[in-house]
Amino acid sequence: MPIQEIIYLDNNATTRIDNRVLDAMLPYFTDFYANANSSHLAGLSVNEAVEMASWQTAELIGAKPHEIVFTSGATEAINLAIRGLSTENRKQIITVTTEHKAILDTCIFMETIGFEVTYLPTKGNGMLDLGILAQAISEKTLLVLVMMANNEIGTLQEIKKIGEIAHSNGALFLCDATQAVGKIPIDVTDLGIDLMPFSAHKFYGPKGIGALFISNKAKIKLEPQITGGGQQKNKRSGTLNVPGIIGIGKACEIAKSEMEIDSQRIAILRDLLETELLKIKDSFVNGCTQNRLYNTLNICFPGVNAENLILALGNISVSNGSACSAVISKPSHVLKALGLSDENALSSIRFSLGRFTTFEEIETTIATISKLVQQLKS
Repeated sequence: MPIQEIIYLDNNATTRIDNRVLDAMLPYFTDFYANANSSHLAGLSVNEAVEMASWQTAELIGAKPHEIVFTSGATEAINLAIRGLSTENRKQIITVTTEHKAILDTCIFMETIGFEVTYLPTKGNGMLDLGILAQAISEKTLLVLVMMANNEIGTLQEIKKIGEIAHSNGALFLCDATQAVGKIPIDVTDLGIDLMPFSAHKFYGPKGIGALFISNKAKIKLEPQITGGGQQKNKRSGTLNVPGIIGIGKACEIAKSEMEIDSQRIAILRDLLETELLKIKDSFVNGCTQNRLYNTLNICFPGVNAENLILALGNISVSNGSACSAVISKPSHVLKALGLSDENALSSIRFSLGRFTTFEEIETTIATISKLVQQLKS
């Protein structure tokens, strides 16, 4: 199927690379191919470009370039941040049941090496009750893990308040911002974030490159999970993915300058989609409708199997859960945590719009979904 025929509404899974990002990357596959750690002139020239990308990446989130470690993506960054922490005498980790599998599965691993992990519930709208967090945290808590924006329902947590609770008890705060970076303004210092993983391909950059912000203020010592040549100040060894690093830097630069324009336009399209799809009998929105990403809509069509609907949609790309687990035919752990029945969880669709979504595509989607839901119900 020609790519131009696809109506792509699965941007929380991955985004199309922006042509400006691709253009910035291409010379580093061909003309400027030297190893960034080589000491000759060609290597030093490439290293300068890497340093610029570090600055672009840091500026987007209110950090300093030396606080950025480039990784293969958010999942690796999460593993480095959690597994690499010096434990001292604290053996408790606190997280939330609606976190991404990269967090939850790493927490399960930490349990096997002697950590106590507390999994907090959320309210029915996906928001964390801060009172429950305050009750759970103690002097034995090493780390609090709460994502900024949920990948399935878009819910935005009260990150600054969560950071304050963590720090008041001497714990570190890791915020998975994979779905938020590049979409909403973030200042890691103001929010009190100590560790923050993210991936370029969620905001129009290339796949295979991400970063971990490590607060210098928090004086965090991380044990590397990949050892070897000692690149990136011994935090993550291996030859730098220079084209990818150039790509994430350029994606950050574009996001910083165009975020407001993107958010306003995409929010209008998302709201139109939501308004019209809620006209379908019995349909309802999953999650919080006040505090959420402007591009995300998770909606339930009771009595309609989501997998059947996705197949019937053909060239309209949507999702029935996280891209990391959507191939498994079981209810979303996020929707189950909100209190949905198995049947309703399996009847829910995530729409995630992006920079390249058009009004005409939304109109077509509304008409197609409305028709198909009626057919599948009957």
